[in-house]
Order: sequence, then C-alpha cells, then structure tokens
Amino acid sequence: MNDRTAPSSSSSAAASPARGVNPVALRLGYAGLIPFILGAALVWLVREDAHPYVTDGLSRYAAVVISFLGAIHWGLGFRQTVPSPTPFIWGVAPALLAWIASTMPAYAGLVVEGFLLIVCYLVDRRLYPSLGASAWLTLRFRLSAVAALSCFIAAQGT
Repeated sequence: MNDRTAPSSSSSAAASPARGVNPVALRLGYAGLIPFILGAALVWLVREDAHPYVTDGLSRYAAVVISFLGAIHWGLGFRQTVPSPTPFIWGVAPALLAWIASTMPAYAGLVVEGFLLIVCYLVDRRLYPSLGASAWLTLRFRLSAVAALSCFIAAQGT
C-alpha cells in the first residue's frame, strides 16, 4: 500500500480493525451495510402489501453492490504494468449474475445474491494479493459476511 492508505502514527494497529485501509473507506463500507441490515429486518416487520417493495429494494441494492465488487477488479487491472485479462473478465461476471438474480423472485434471487457476495469475497481473497490489495481483505470479509447473511435472512422471510 502507499503512504495515503497507511495508518497514521497516532493510531495503534490494535485500534484499527482493517490495518492499512483508508479510514473514510472503512466508515463508508460499514455505512453501506445499513441498507442490507435494514432491508433484512424490514422484510420481517412490514405489512404484507409493503413486502414486495422491501424485498425488491434489497435485491436491487445487493445487485448494485455486487456489481461494484466486480468493478473494483477493473480499477486494479488498470494499475497493472502488464495487464492480465483476468481482472477484466472477472469484473463483469458479478454484474451479469447479479442482474439475473435481481430479476428472479425475491425468495430465490436474494439467495443467489447472498452466494454471489460470498463468491466475490473468495475470488478477492485469491486475486487481491496479486493485485496489491491484500490490506482490504479483512474489511471485505466483514462486509461480505453481514451483507450475505442479510440476504439469506431476507430470503427466509419471503
């Protein structure tokens, strides 16, 4: 990582749950979980007539996030001095699969999206070290776990 993403000297490594990760990105990443957690809770709490709107909203949000996870690989691929096609090919796969999942009934689509979030993390765990992004894996694990669990909980409530 470069100096811009290194932890400041005033913070200790123990205090930083994702060492080397930009603190703004860390906060925004966790804030990005709000729609997942809120959506999963609302599936169980709203009236029947509002239920399709909540599940559709959560599914669409999950699809956008999954697409974003794929797009990160494009950005990392652009940084390579000798570009490999792998990040670019993988980068479009999550968006296409999430688009298909978002057109499915919520009880199935949310499950597919939950698994896609897990698959994206597993691919990132394999590819991020070679792309110079290892420092992000702890945050990626935490965000993916909560987001996938939220999709599964919401699917169960449909």
